Amino acid sequence: MSRVSDGQPVPGSPAVGVDAERDDKEHIWHPFTAQQDWEEHSQLVIERAEGCYLYDSEGRRYLDGVSSLWVNLHGHNHPDMNRAITEQLGRVAHSTFLGLTHRPAAELARRLTEIAPDGLSRVFFSDTGAAAVEIALKMALQYWQQCQSPRPGKTKYFSLWNAYHGDTVGALSVGGVEAYQRMYRPLVFPTIKAQSAHCYRCHLDKRYPSCKMACLDEVDRLITEHRDELAAVIMEPLVQGAAGMIVYPPGYTRAVWEIARRNDVLFIADEVATGFGRTGRMFACQHEGVTPDFMALGKGISGGYLPLAATLTTENIYGAFLGRPDEGRTFYHGHTYTGNPLACAAALASLDIFERERTLDRLPARIEQLEQGLKRFRELDVVGNIRQCGLIAGIELVADRATRKRFPPAERVGVQVIQEARSRGVMLRPLGDVIVLMPPLAISPDELGTLLDVTYDAIAAVGFRLTP
Repeated sequence: MSRVSDGQPVPGSPAVGVDAERDDKEHIWHPFTAQQDWEEHSQLVIERAEGCYLYDSEGRRYLDGVSSLWVNLHGHNHPDMNRAITEQLGRVAHSTFLGLTHRPAAELARRLTEIAPDGLSRVFFSDTGAAAVEIALKMALQYWQQCQSPRPGKTKYFSLWNAYHGDTVGALSVGGVEAYQRMYRPLVFPTIKAQSAHCYRCHLDKRYPSCKMACLDEVDRLITEHRDELAAVIMEPLVQGAAGMIVYPPGYTRAVWEIARRNDVLFIADEVATGFGRTGRMFACQHEGVTPDFMALGKGISGGYLPLAATLTTENIYGAFLGRPDEGRTFYHGHTYTGNPLACAAALASLDIFERERTLDRLPARIEQLEQGLKRFRELDVVGNIRQCGLIAGIELVADRATRKRFPPAERVGVQVIQEARSRGVMLRPLGDVIVLMPPLAISPDELGTLLDVTYDAIAAVGFRLTP
């Protein structure tokens, strides 16, 4: 068994936070949180962070096993990130992007296009991944209304079940996680959907690779059948994140992209979760040579420091929006904090760190360590499936491995595991009964070893309690 701190306060840590917890419970409404349960239990107050660790108000430290919700890349409190933000703060914290520009945003736009898949030459900034997706959806629709050969009937979207693209109405509409959509059905617009490639729970009851990705037949049929009304296809390349780290078989992402191209349908790659090194390359699309028409970025774009997102697109798409003001070709969309200088400065510092610390070059060793370390998890009876894509892993827990039967939701097995891990000094967050490992890219070999050991011990402890 491994522990990060044995629950002992770290010297020099501030012993404060009681008032913060009280004020929180009296006034804050948390995202994706059962508030009654939150109010009835004691909660952690995070006071500071350093490297791959978070420290609570009692001075206890926790290894950040999910990069503070998949955003932190180079570690917390990185001196270069701090310096870049502080220096920019001494110049200007914010200026409107309507009718003005500034150096951090202009430089960041250029550098993003330099590292992006071929053809993505224009950048539209926003502040969340959901907004980046909404922008791509709106641009795709408007493009078909005013391109050189307009196709006004192309107003619909194709997406996959199990997909997650954000919580705003448009992003929610193209998503495919039933739990997130159920209550808001009257708000969302209809889309054309196919089952995704979920090899562990194949809806066709086939097995990869002998199936030869038979699930693509439905994708091909639906896109071909609706090609004249489809503005765009949207998907998360390589892995569906919030659905439970569902990793597609190799070649699946490229196959969907090729189907879209063949049918003259635009392709939106949602790289909010997979971008900036998570999969082992800067962007997931690059693993399979996919060159999308739009790429939505967020989360790690600023290294996990400040809210920022971007939608990248091609010169061809951009050209359809050019014209005199009276022609009505303008893209009427914007955000108050579009291109915020502080956030852009953080993103530039993050890109500098990628280059200076050769982050991508160091990832293969950590990815291999993660892969090897996960093998022993198969010894645990409650582990049904292990899915990995780069420095992303999902460990699905089941009540019966042979039948793949799920645990009753009321047992909250995933929550039990993360609570056990937290008591051992590791911070995790599950997706249902899928335990997610997504550490900072800067995690050391020893820290990754600790993350694996504690996660294993936590699952084993919960599994022991559940054994009749």
